[in-house]
Amino acid sequence: MNCPHCASTSTSEQAQKTTLGYRTFRCSACKRRFNERTGTSFNFLEYPTDVVLLVVLWRLRYKLSLRDLAEMFLARGIVFTHETVRDWEAQFAPLVAEQLRRKRRGQAGRSWYVDETYLKVHGKWCSLYRAIDADGNLVDSRLSEKRDMEAAQRFFKQALSVVGHAPEQVTTDGHASYPRAIREILGSDVQHRTNTYLNNRLEQDHRGVKQRYYPMRGFGNFASAARFCHAFDELRNSFRPRHTMGETRSLMEQRQLFCEKLATLQLLMRMAS
Repeated sequence: MNCPHCASTSTSEQAQKTTLGYRTFRCSACKRRFNERTGTSFNFLEYPTDVVLLVVLWRLRYKLSLRDLAEMFLARGIVFTHETVRDWEAQFAPLVAEQLRRKRRGQAGRSWYVDETYLKVHGKWCSLYRAIDADGNLVDSRLSEKRDMEAAQRFFKQALSVVGHAPEQVTTDGHASYPRAIREILGSDVQHRTNTYLNNRLEQDHRGVKQRYYPMRGFGNFASAARFCHAFDELRNSFRPRHTMGETRSLMEQRQLFCEKLATLQLLMRMAS
């Protein structure tokens, strides 16, 4: 293991481990000691990395409150408060979202379906812009305080930077901001379709974030809402059991795929942090 302080490769593993069971090392170059988590985002945490990751993933994926998660782990002998869950979400949810976004970069199809749904943030309605491709895979999502031309342009710029290529066609509702935003950001060659029925698949896809959002009874501030929605959409898309239309998988295959994706995400987080 390379030294996180001087990047030297001349390190040796020590017999003693940390109180959480992590291996310790000594660098022959700078004479400093370190462990497996030194220099990562998980350093100095009083809990194992796997526990923290599970708390964050369950918070994003399932309809659980902060106190629900604290109680679930309390039953397993792991004690922390609901405020700890909130802090871990704020610290590690963006890291989860960024790793999943990097992994899917450039994988969206050439046909996009774009729409926005409304979420209440501190008593005010905000617009969550979302886009999926023809197979239902996530293109991008972005929370905006307004629904106007500037918000649509920012969303398309962000989506274009994530996907890496412009679509051949974009399907939206009849909002007046879309034609100009598509023309100026994506290009005049992109076909723009406005048909309510063609966009039904995205209207149905909004249910994911809506169902997760309802038990929370809204968000306290815009920053936390944007962070949560971004991470939720990335995680939900990553754990989809089907990535093409008409694909069929048995329950056993879905469960095996879920475990594989969870293990891959945990490995990505350890390497990135």
